[in-house]
Amino acid sequence: MKIEKTVSEAINYRRSVRIYKEDEIDTTAVRKCLENAVLAPTSSNLQLWEFYHITSKDVQKKIRTACFDQPAVKTAKQLVVIVTRKDLWKIRAKANLNFLKKSFGDKPIETYDSKEKFAMSYYKKLIPSLYIDFFGVLGLIRYLVFNLAGLFKPVYRQFRNSDMRIVAHKSAALAAQNFMISMTAIGYDTCPMEGSDTLRIKRVLNLPRGAEINMVIACGVRDPKGIYGPRFRIPFQEVYKEV
Repeated sequence: MKIEKTVSEAINYRRSVRIYKEDEIDTTAVRKCLENAVLAPTSSNLQLWEFYHITSKDVQKKIRTACFDQPAVKTAKQLVVIVTRKDLWKIRAKANLNFLKKSFGDKPIETYDSKEKFAMSYYKKLIPSLYIDFFGVLGLIRYLVFNLAGLFKPVYRQFRNSDMRIVAHKSAALAAQNFMISMTAIGYDTCPMEGSDTLRIKRVLNLPRGAEINMVIACGVRDPKGIYGPRFRIPFQEVYKEV
């Protein structure tokens, strides 16, 4: 049985690989890494993401064109497209509510304790107050009101539609990192790519208007030529700030 790399080993070994060998990779193993991806932390546990595992050669060819025929996507054996679904917030909030009700024992609401009431209120009232918007107007109003209140006390300030999009993309990126580290741990390699025609990719995958492409990840077994030089990082002391 193949021994997986430790977390530290996988992080250190991981590189953005841009050329892959002809070796095929195990679809089931890649799927398992995606199962690890969904265990990533996500804002309010809304899980506003989807993962498209591209194994079809025809679909890969279309996405390759939309990614400008980069070497990473041309030589990849499989692709994963990370998609944000901010538009699904109502469905995902309801799923959390149903889960909470079951975990509380399906008892009458009047018997809930204070913590249980707060948890239910979080998804019934707070989440809608953050995500309901009307062409960006409500978000702007909330932003202005709370920033005014922020002159006198600490407040949450990210209320605009653009803020909520960022929240969804941050969660999706955390999931993508889980996936890539998991792939490295089992001996596979990846390359996250932002350079793409996202509208064309949405059409290829038949995604609705509210979906957004977070990144496309090429997957395969690294060819040594696929590492474009030694790893460069800004010196740690320049980016580490102990306060």
